Amino acid sequence: MSTPVPTPTQTAASLARGVTATGWYIATSMVFFLLGTVAVWGLVVLIAREGWRNPVTLLVYVVSAVVVVVATVLLLTRYRRDGDLDDSDRPSWRRRFLSLPVIAAVLASIALGVVAGSALLGAALVGATLCLVRWGPGIRWRGVVLLEIALVALWLLEQAGPMPRSDAFVLVFFAVVLPMTQALSLWSWDVVLELDRARRTEARLAAVQERLRLAGELHDLQGHHLQVIALQLELAERMIERDPDAAARQIALARTSVDEARDGTRALAGRFRGVPLPDELANAADLLRAAGLAVTLDVAGDAASAPADLLGPVIRECTTNVLKHGGGAWARLGLERVGDVWRLTMANDPGPGSTIGSGAGLEGIAHRIGVAGGDVASSRDDASFTLVVTVPADGSAA
Repeated sequence: MSTPVPTPTQTAASLARGVTATGWYIATSMVFFLLGTVAVWGLVVLIAREGWRNPVTLLVYVVSAVVVVVATVLLLTRYRRDGDLDDSDRPSWRRRFLSLPVIAAVLASIALGVVAGSALLGAALVGATLCLVRWGPGIRWRGVVLLEIALVALWLLEQAGPMPRSDAFVLVFFAVVLPMTQALSLWSWDVVLELDRARRTEARLAAVQERLRLAGELHDLQGHHLQVIALQLELAERMIERDPDAAARQIALARTSVDEARDGTRALAGRFRGVPLPDELANAADLLRAAGLAVTLDVAGDAASAPADLLGPVIRECTTNVLKHGGGAWARLGLERVGDVWRLTMANDPGPGSTIGSGAGLEGIAHRIGVAGGDVASSRDDASFTLVVTVPADGSAA
């Protein structure tokens, strides 16, 4: 019994799920390593040094540890989100480094170092937090190398100083290795995201090449049939007076050629509509960005299985409307599966004098989607125009 070969769409969906799973695995590993570091140091501070006898020490340590962990989760989420943006679309360095999670984590890390009586712990946690911010190419690694040297120096100073010493190997290991582990994890995450971007770029290029090939085939098909039809009609015109029956046969042949051209064009159009929806959305985002809009694209990992014949024309129609009648500065495109339906969301900010949403295009979209068993909802205010299209996931109604 032969094993079924996955289609390109199934392969793309599997790879997208793999990228998401890898991201979750890396992020979870980073959070657990941070928890282990905080927990090991907490055992020393609260038990070996009897910090649990002081309620203030206990409260400050626990609260600061929770703040560091929560801020790390938020920064990892932002790191993953910013990874899908172009360099020009990412937040400025002020917004990255002076954001609330970074400031809160740095202050909480300093508090943990003070409570633990160790500058080594505080510096390690501050460095691990700063590793979660997107730096320029190569800057993070230079900073991590300098930080590791500084941590070793701090450990040596603590060994020789009058303060309580972190002389246990496990404590030193967790503190020194934490920033380097975070940096290595983020590096591997960046590699996975870069490979995923390369895969999506390759898919878009393949779609463009397929369209160019279809355009060439359409040109050859139409050119051939139109030339044959022209010759047949010219013969019929010449023969219509002296041999009407022969002229009628030429007209019948021309009609047959028209039917063949129509069938061939319909077949090519069907192949064109077969472009997966992630590629359609990526192409739409590229067009909008080329027009100067700031575009946010949020596509589900298994979006390639969504009904392209229903939603593909909607994406192209809405993209055209935004380009012609939008007049704003940003746009948002999203496709997700909610239960047994696919939900397509397209939003933008209408500029001054914008007429988007007031033409007959929206009625045409609503009619086509309604016939297929779906639903169309739109809303507009001074800040945005939003169109939400839902269609059955199984495509049975269509």
